[in-house]
Amino acid sequence: MTVQDIRSFNRFYTNVIGALDYGRRLYAPYTLTESRVLYELAHAPRTDAADLRTQLHLDAGYLTRILNKFEEDGLVERGPSETDPRRRRITLTAPGREAAALLDERARETVGAMLDTVRAEDRPRLAQAMRTVRTILGDGRAPRPEDVVLREPAPGDLGWIVQRNAALYAAEYGFDADYEGLVARIVADYAEDHDPHLERTWIAELDGRPVGCVMCVRDDAPGAARLRLLLVEPDARGLRIGDRLVGALVDFAREAGYREVVLWTNDILGAARRIYQRHGFVLVAEKPHHSFGRDLTGQDWRLDLYATPE
Repeated sequence: MTVQDIRSFNRFYTNVIGALDYGRRLYAPYTLTESRVLYELAHAPRTDAADLRTQLHLDAGYLTRILNKFEEDGLVERGPSETDPRRRRITLTAPGREAAALLDERARETVGAMLDTVRAEDRPRLAQAMRTVRTILGDGRAPRPEDVVLREPAPGDLGWIVQRNAALYAAEYGFDADYEGLVARIVADYAEDHDPHLERTWIAELDGRPVGCVMCVRDDAPGAARLRLLLVEPDARGLRIGDRLVGALVDFAREAGYREVVLWTNDILGAARRIYQRHGFVLVAEKPHHSFGRDLTGQDWRLDLYATPE
């Protein structure tokens, strides 16, 4: 292989995805780089300019011009970082989230149309070729937290939540089919009737595949949101995915006007409990029960969204 081979492939692929005229291709007033910045802001609720520069390998001046444009258009807000006063936290406004969602939808439609031209029998070979390129040019490095993106569920993802919950809890804790039935009912209720302003599902994606999830739904108690079905795939643990999923849910619940977030879990789920504790959840009740083929101790946890941090 020569340098010319790679440059030739790059010219071919940028033409395929419309990188040279990305905004017009998506009927949007944004370049490919601007669209990517919006995407990162939409999928990382706690982001500052330094993080964006690192993730996207952008020149500081260029990124500043993009963020200034977004701020003038009312798409982003900048404020002090919660962890480092020297940094500025960047968050999408409601119009910014709408713009990011529209771009994501149009990009999915464009890629879907391209994929429709590929024969079904050729798709596994194409997917393997793409993984090979990423593996070789990525120098075989291990995944990093910044490689994970949080997104809304795509078609098939809700079914994935049911399947992976059932399989993982059976393998790791010996749960029987009753648990799969419970998860299926939760997901079906969400799919059939949920308010997107008050309820939401997040999928954590790594290398093009889902590796985690969590759901925020309305609880029966007034002013309360309920956290449900937090899951991280075993081979993706250690990348702070659970922390990011719970953090995104808590931020959403606060912005949606909930007073508290509640959840029910079991005492054997030690890793999940530690995540809840880090985000300020407090154990309020526990009770033994026999469910899913096991003797368990159920626990109720609560997070007061308006409590003053200690």
